[in-house]
Amino acid sequence: MRRILAPVIASVLVLAGCGGGADSADEASGPTVDTKFGAVEVPADPQKVVALGWGDAETALALGVQPVGASDWVEFGGKGVGPWAEDLYDEAPEIIATMEPDYEAIAALEPDVILDTNSSGEKERYDRLSEIAPTVGVPEGGDNYLTTMDQQVDLVSQALGKEDDGKKLLDDLDETYADAREAHPEFKDKSVTVAAKTSEGWGAYVEESGRVQVMEQLGFKQSETIAGMKADGFSVPISEENLDQLDADLLLTFPIYIEDKDVTEDAAYKRIPAVKDGHDLVLTNDNDDIRKAFSLNSILSAKYTAEELPGLIADKVK
Repeated sequence: MRRILAPVIASVLVLAGCGGGADSADEASGPTVDTKFGAVEVPADPQKVVALGWGDAETALALGVQPVGASDWVEFGGKGVGPWAEDLYDEAPEIIATMEPDYEAIAALEPDVILDTNSSGEKERYDRLSEIAPTVGVPEGGDNYLTTMDQQVDLVSQALGKEDDGKKLLDDLDETYADAREAHPEFKDKSVTVAAKTSEGWGAYVEESGRVQVMEQLGFKQSETIAGMKADGFSVPISEENLDQLDADLLLTFPIYIEDKDVTEDAAYKRIPAVKDGHDLVLTNDNDDIRKAFSLNSILSAKYTAEELPGLIADKVK
């Protein structure tokens, strides 16, 4: 079973030729990768890779390629990847900012190719990166961080000349999810809402987002209430007075850039039937690794989530 997975978000003029060997006349021709912005020709066997998209760095690492620059979307710190991937680096990459990357810092790394397969999908960002080196951007429909895991692995493995390895990674993850479903038949067809609270209020993730589709891979189905609401990017807004709309057989909640108690001690949250009945899990600092793995949903972190999350929710599903 292939996944449709998925997660949140000075013009620099760079002289041609400053982006490493990609523009060299004697550079061996490599694969052509189809993206939202057209076909991108990538040099064969790129040695210097900069991975900027959500989960791109861990995807490259899973394929045996160590980025020289990478973005740390969920703030792991250190090498910018989770503990399940740290040992795959021999040398830490230069960490590049996420929403507004430092284009001069990227150019200084002289990349052969830039990976930005899971990002906002803005043309301005893509054009700036393409001035530095061939850039593999989002696929059609991948705007607003809605690139699926299959698409990300396919794009990155094509760009790195490792398509067979990419297919094997996806097949192995399918087996991990199948094992989890077999071990927990109680998850089958139970409704789930994956919610978040930020300083700006509440929201619930749409089915196309990675967080919901992780749960679908475990056997759950998206809450019909949330599925019927109008999305704003990868989520739907929920007002404080309508928090009952989050109710489901299982409610998973992420506090994002707020104190955990802003969720756990929220009176309106406590009145949601799923919460009153003990069918909820707030992913707090106590669950930091699983929270970050769940949020990143790379090919590597997804395996960690599939192995660790079922044990946290099994007693909350009846």
